Amino acid sequence: MISAMLSKEKKWYAVYTKPRWEKKTDQILIQKGIESWCPMQKVERKWTDRKKIIDIPIFRSYVFVRINEIGRVPVLETDGVINFVHYLGKPAVIRDEEIDLIKQYLLIPGTTIQVADAQVLKEKTRVKIKAGVFMDNEGEILRIGKKKVYVQLQTLGQVMVVEFPIEQLLPV
Repeated sequence: MISAMLSKEKKWYAVYTKPRWEKKTDQILIQKGIESWCPMQKVERKWTDRKKIIDIPIFRSYVFVRINEIGRVPVLETDGVINFVHYLGKPAVIRDEEIDLIKQYLLIPGTTIQVADAQVLKEKTRVKIKAGVFMDNEGEILRIGKKKVYVQLQTLGQVMVVEFPIEQLLPV
């Protein structure tokens, strides 16, 4: 009796998608009648000839689905879905409160969310700067603060230690 009730209870899960398939996968899941959510935010992109505001997914290669245990198979059979995100060998359940918090935050005008994989950026990691005056330069992380990363850059035979926002760095 209890296991039958649990299998009908809907929970949020994250699924991995093919790269740059977040929006498409979200739409396909919705068309199949599966509750799906791909958190998006508006970002200004600059090209040499123009600027444009576009919607981009906050979490690269992730879409959230709210399903019961029976709903796993239809999700996995969806074009664009690679697999569920697992934790300790099982599909990771995301609490309703966490999803609601992200949704509420995105409703605040002018807010943006920057997502960086905490496992990727560590001290002694080589990084490439992707914005600003030092764009396309490489360096090594010396120290990681709460919002800033201190990177050692070698230019002209001199060593500079520069503070960067974490979202401006890419691991090499």
